[in-house]
Amino acid sequence: MTDGSGYREAVAAGMLPSEESHRALLQSIVDVARAIFGAKASSIFLLDEETDELVFEALAGEGSDSLVGTRFPSSTGIAGWVLVTRQPLVLEDVSEDPRFAKEAAESTGYVPKGLMAVPLLHEERALGVLEVLDRPARPGAALEELELLGLFAGQAAIALDLLQASRRARAALEGSGKELETVASLAAAVDRLEGERQAAGIELLASLDKLLGEGSRTARPPGSPGLTP
Repeated sequence: MTDGSGYREAVAAGMLPSEESHRALLQSIVDVARAIFGAKASSIFLLDEETDELVFEALAGEGSDSLVGTRFPSSTGIAGWVLVTRQPLVLEDVSEDPRFAKEAAESTGYVPKGLMAVPLLHEERALGVLEVLDRPARPGAALEELELLGLFAGQAAIALDLLQASRRARAALEGSGKELETVASLAAAVDRLEGERQAAGIELLASLDKLLGEGSRTARPPGSPGLTP
């Protein structure tokens, strides 16, 4: 029988939205950001902490055809600087800034002239970077535009955090055996219920969690010594 920790991972995997739904949310964020600013392109990078790389998670506009999943070292270019410093940045001419990584940009098939970039922060963690490329210049409006982009960044950070949680839960479930797969299926079924039926299903899952937790605390391997009176 599985322990309480594995059970909770299975419940999370079953009840969290699919990776496709998170990707769709991220895509809608870059699509709307590009449209609002009238930009040539917009993109979201996710920080892969295990490999210390920035990964294209969503793109809209120029160069967006096949870049999802493309990776760069996390310190690369403007995005890397924004990630490390956790500071937003507006550049009207990237060619004049030494932080701009021209070779990395050329490898994507699109080299911008100007850009805005903001860090994606969630609960003190830097999760990635949101960029808007080649928007029409509006003299004196940079601060206002950064504030607006910050609103998009808040939504993108939440979506990235959920995406990471979903990936962790499903990774924990892989290879864990049929018991946990069954639990995940049960959790997914409960998540689809409504009203009193969903409340009853959640109560059932909570009872199972409590039961497994108590079992893991009291179980002892064969031959282990008993408790001292």
